[in-house]
Amino acid sequence: MSVIEVWYFADCPNHEGLVPHLRALLDSVGVDEPIHERVVETDEEARTHRFLGSPTLRIDGVDVDPTAAQRTGYGLQCRLYQAEDGLRGTPPDTWILAALQQPGRGSAAG
Repeated sequence: MSVIEVWYFADCPNHEGLVPHLRALLDSVGVDEPIHERVVETDEEARTHRFLGSPTLRIDGVDVDPTAAQRTGYGLQCRLYQAEDGLRGTPPDTWILAALQQPGRGSAAG
């Protein structure tokens, strides 16, 4: 069982597209955990929650971005992900699936 959280700020256009895509991706690999949406409203909250920008996807409290642990640019900002296919506004599916397969997390078939 995994805790799946999408952190975002209000009116983030990438958050709106990520949640339905994430649900479909999780369903496709047999993960039926709920997606918890967490809104960040202030820069202070962003620092407190180590919020690197919107949207941020965490599984069991760990950002799916493999470089997130080294970053400190917290704040109310749009987030860009450096993926193999270039910059994008949401994390790549491969990162999400890899995060689900980490020890102590839910398992993804496939």
